[in-house]
Amino acid sequence: MTERMFMKADEVAEVLEVSKPYAYKLIRQMNKELKAKGCLVIAGRVDRRYFYDNFYGNRENGRKEGANAGL
Repeated sequence: MTERMFMKADEVAEVLEVSKPYAYKLIRQMNKELKAKGCLVIAGRVDRRYFYDNFYGNRENGRKEGANAGL
C-alpha cells in the first residue's frame, strides 16, 4: 500500500509524541506557511513531505540517510 500524501492530526501527534490539540496547532502553522507560498491547503491535514522536511530536514521519515547518518 502506498503512503498517503497528507497527514492528519492523529498521525502528527503520534510521530511527535504530542497531544492532539497541539498537533492541530502545528498543522495550522505549517498550512499558514504553505498558503503564504501560494499552495492550496486542507484544514486539519498537512502535506507529509512538508511535515518531514520541517521537522527532520533532509531526513526521510525521521531517519538520517547516507554515510554520516550516525553523526
